[in-house]
Amino acid sequence: MCLAIPAKLVELLANEQAIVNLGGIRKEISIALVPGVAVGDYVIVHVGHAIGRIDPEEAERTLALFGEMAEFDAQQAELAP
Repeated sequence: MCLAIPAKLVELLANEQAIVNLGGIRKEISIALVPGVAVGDYVIVHVGHAIGRIDPEEAERTLALFGEMAEFDAQQAELAP
């Protein structure tokens, strides 16, 4: 199983590289597989590579669900003996 997460593209760099925002963390990724992306686009990131664009509303919903899962996990950890 693989995991790809949505990230907002915040800066284009040389050599098909870009900076994305992953929940407040800025990370350099390759955009070679997704030609034509622009600053402000949301992309799906898997192991340091953008593998596709994603609709902004879908990206926000997905990120909100990840946040809810993290909050649930934290609550469960507090309840554990």
